Amino acid sequence: MGKLDGKSALITGAARGQGRAHAVLLAQEGADIVLTDVPASVESVPYDLGTEEELQETAALVEKEGARALVVKGDVRRSQDMREAVAAACDQLGKLDILIANAGIVTYHQMADMDDAVWQDTIDVNLTGVANTVRAALPHMIDRRYGRIVVTSSAAARQGLGNLGHYCASKWGLLGMMKAVALEVGPYGGITCNAVLPGSVDTPMMHHQEVYRMFAPELENPTFDDMSERLLGYAAMPVPLVDPIDISHAVLYLVSDEARYVSGATIDVGAGMNARYT
Repeated sequence: MGKLDGKSALITGAARGQGRAHAVLLAQEGADIVLTDVPASVESVPYDLGTEEELQETAALVEKEGARALVVKGDVRRSQDMREAVAAACDQLGKLDILIANAGIVTYHQMADMDDAVWQDTIDVNLTGVANTVRAALPHMIDRRYGRIVVTSSAAARQGLGNLGHYCASKWGLLGMMKAVALEVGPYGGITCNAVLPGSVDTPMMHHQEVYRMFAPELENPTFDDMSERLLGYAAMPVPLVDPIDISHAVLYLVSDEARYVSGATIDVGAGMNARYT
């Protein structure tokens, strides 16, 4: 018997990385999953984003666990897409119990030479996109007086990081939004809203030349191993990257009945990176 038997969940950014890990773990615990992603590139982002093929692969992994998988392509930057994803969950799965607003991007630029598109794309996906997703789900959850909302913030939501002013701004903003939503839905009794704050995670977002060069700028062609050595200095524990499943376990706790009175809270999963916060 799973912790989420009979529940349904919508996950954005589900094609791969953390979104895929969340989908598979929640399916293992009995939830049916709505998988949402936009199989397209964002012009200011230098690495490939999730593809339609990867989204279907995630669906196959969910179904392998005996759960239903509903694929709904959509862009979190368009509020109508998110409303349609929620409507699909309600129509085909009967309800929406869990929302994991996970879709996000990251690029590396100093504020002095950042162009408008880089700033706007980051805010549009990471902050406005999450807001669009949460706003789409809230009316249904309020009507039922039940829901579990988890937003993916970041260790960058607690500190300033060079070359990441736009990213820090987007992830700090999520914490304010999350806490406001927790206060607004509190009176309904059965709705919670929380955030997970991952550190550096082993996903495609961390495996490309731009991020390698950011950590090892003095090298002409840095590799993952070069970056890995530098990352060891960020966390308290001797690991350069945590596994996506480690984030998923925190998400599972927040959406389970074990966390029914946890709302407006943050959980850091960063191998002790958060120990340096004030």
